[in-house]
Amino acid sequence: MNRLALCLSRAIARVTEAALGPYQTAVVRIGFAATWLLFLLREYPHRQELYGPHATWSFDLAQQLTADNHAFTALLASDSNAYFEVCYFLAVLAGALLLVGWRTRATSLFFMIGVLSLQNRSVFVGDGGDNVLHLMSFYLVFTRCGQVWSLDARRAARAGAARARGERVAPDLAGPALWAVSGLVLLVAAFTGRTGGGWLVPALLWATWAGTALWWAADRWGRTSEPRILLDVIANILHNGALFVIMAEACLIYATAGWYKIQGSRWQDGTAVYYPLHLDYFSPWPALADLLSGNGTMVMLVTYGTVIVQVAFPFTLFNRRVKNVLLAAMMTEHAVIAVVLGLPFFSLAMITADSVFLPTSFLHRVGGWVARARERVLRRTTPELPVQRSPEPDEQPA
Repeated sequence: MNRLALCLSRAIARVTEAALGPYQTAVVRIGFAATWLLFLLREYPHRQELYGPHATWSFDLAQQLTADNHAFTALLASDSNAYFEVCYFLAVLAGALLLVGWRTRATSLFFMIGVLSLQNRSVFVGDGGDNVLHLMSFYLVFTRCGQVWSLDARRAARAGAARARGERVAPDLAGPALWAVSGLVLLVAAFTGRTGGGWLVPALLWATWAGTALWWAADRWGRTSEPRILLDVIANILHNGALFVIMAEACLIYATAGWYKIQGSRWQDGTAVYYPLHLDYFSPWPALADLLSGNGTMVMLVTYGTVIVQVAFPFTLFNRRVKNVLLAAMMTEHAVIAVVLGLPFFSLAMITADSVFLPTSFLHRVGGWVARARERVLRRTTPELPVQRSPEPDEQPA
């Protein structure tokens, strides 16, 4: 009984004392922000046909659908083309800011609003990768995804170093300004009745806005450290819970996909991979598709290997070596899908979801490689200033 209580207390302490997986969460943030940003930039010439007020899925049809399913989208607040252009630009901006990790607590919310607004505006535009992005954008709001590899982390490190040297740190102005503008927008939306999407998303926005105010007040006027510690514990619990949900979601995706494949006759006879390679829609490189599909043994191995990896992956999480092997196999498979079948954003979304299982030691090495590459680039692009030689005594001017 004492051993059980000790294990339970250690588990509670681990969940409440720190935000687990900071590097994995940062990779998830960067990956999904990059996926969304690249998609919006690629589809920029076609944005009107996909999500605009004159899209194939008309404004009236979208209103009728969201009235039934209560899906959140800010694009139905107005059918003005100027309003749509502003919303699309803000979605691009939110993706870019989340990618670099600027004010991640706020930009993760803006990122979620952009994803939900555009995807729920035209529900028939997208694929499985969009569904994953849809879910992960909601989960990211609850994570502390800016602890590493972000502008927030760099700003916090510089402020901590300045305090350690005894220097005065300038008060934060961008954070309160962002908070005030966000509150004003929420008030306008609430009073005009244009929050939309039922109660869940507006409640989340208001709760986050109020929590940010409490955090700022605890930092500014807290006489003791207890309020800040309590808020820190709550944030850690939410982060660790969201991280667990992200991992469970990835396992669920692969488990259901694998078990459904087992029931298909084409997957059972080892020929399922052959057919999508001969669909014009999924053949950006016909010669490459013909080369892969022309080898019956290769088709059979890829078909059976896909099913085996997807079904087995959730059961290998407690064995690091086997898990890492299957993880590499799945990421390689998605990279091949991106090239051969022409589904880059689906593959990038799935690789990002897989990256939550990457070992921390590997991410440390990747971070070191990126830092050294950045230093080399900066050294090559930054001109070296000539070193000024001090004059000798006999060279001193008279």
